[in-house]
Amino acid sequence: MDLFARSWVALRSVVAELPDEDFAQPSGCAGWLVRDLVCHLVIDAQDVLITLVTPADTEPTRDAVTYWDVAETPPSGDDPLDALIVRLAAAYEEPRLLKFHLDDVGSAAGRAAGLADPDLRVGTRGEVLTAGDYLSAYVLEWTLHHLDLGAHLPHAPEPPAEGLARSREMLEKIAGTAFPASFSDKDALLVGTGRRAPTTAEQVELGELAAKLPMVLG
Repeated sequence: MDLFARSWVALRSVVAELPDEDFAQPSGCAGWLVRDLVCHLVIDAQDVLITLVTPADTEPTRDAVTYWDVAETPPSGDDPLDALIVRLAAAYEEPRLLKFHLDDVGSAAGRAAGLADPDLRVGTRGEVLTAGDYLSAYVLEWTLHHLDLGAHLPHAPEPPAEGLARSREMLEKIAGTAFPASFSDKDALLVGTGRRAPTTAEQVELGELAAKLPMVLG
């Protein structure tokens, strides 16, 4: 729960400090500019709020790791929902409006997470999780999108080290095996999720794991 908060605050803080011109730069998400990614984060924050007030009375069907579905191919940016995000982001017109909305809804999501009972069962996407597992899953979401945000912005601060480490741990559980020890947490996440291709040396180090990559999480 604490790591959710630290990861989320760190990500929102980076957005708050971005100069306007950075919103027109590409992000690490295919087909999305930084402004599109920030708009997606607003939707993510809304999802957190909705889920935390959607109690379930059945046993959990997923946990923080199995929450994620794994696809075989990276998104192209042509999905109708992805295209909708682009149109929504453009409608804001000014970066300050996007910043305001993310701060407003994002702060509320953070407060709701802090107040949530980690044992509460909640429903989302047709599945049931404890609130604790749901928020733990979002550490991976925040960390990956933090990396996406700074993909072409070298001056942007990186995600918290503990968020990177926890996200790598979850990705390894999803993969069913560990990444080579020589991989930094950041590189394991970038290569593991297809955000960059492995170098020739990394490909050799990955061994059999290379055949499972990229793991496209959704």
